[in-house]
Amino acid sequence: MEISPFLAKFWGWYLLIFFFILSFNPVRIKQIFDDLKDQKFQILAAFIAIVVGLLNILFHNIWQPDWRFIITLLGWASLLVGLGLFVFPASTTQKLQVVNVKLVQTIYFLLFLLGIFLLNMGYQIVQY
Repeated sequence: MEISPFLAKFWGWYLLIFFFILSFNPVRIKQIFDDLKDQKFQILAAFIAIVVGLLNILFHNIWQPDWRFIITLLGWASLLVGLGLFVFPASTTQKLQVVNVKLVQTIYFLLFLLGIFLLNMGYQIVQY
């Protein structure tokens, strides 16, 4: 299996699942921000983000101007957020405190659309 469609499916499903979780249970958004104040949670979240981002980058670091570039950006974003949480936990958490529930819901709606797009690219439902 080629890696680009696989990662398109992975990120597409990931974004859709989290969109529905956070849409039907918006209390989870506040809970995540509250949990980021706990150092153990920060380390675990940072570690997972770094591993996912690094694996994505190692297997798929494609800088072509097409849909595959989005997958590369998601990997780099994951790696950078993970490094930010791990190296600069206080400032990263402080920056995240500015974000409120409504803004997160708006961002996740945009990510939902991105997830639909990536699933389409992975499964080739609508041909371009």
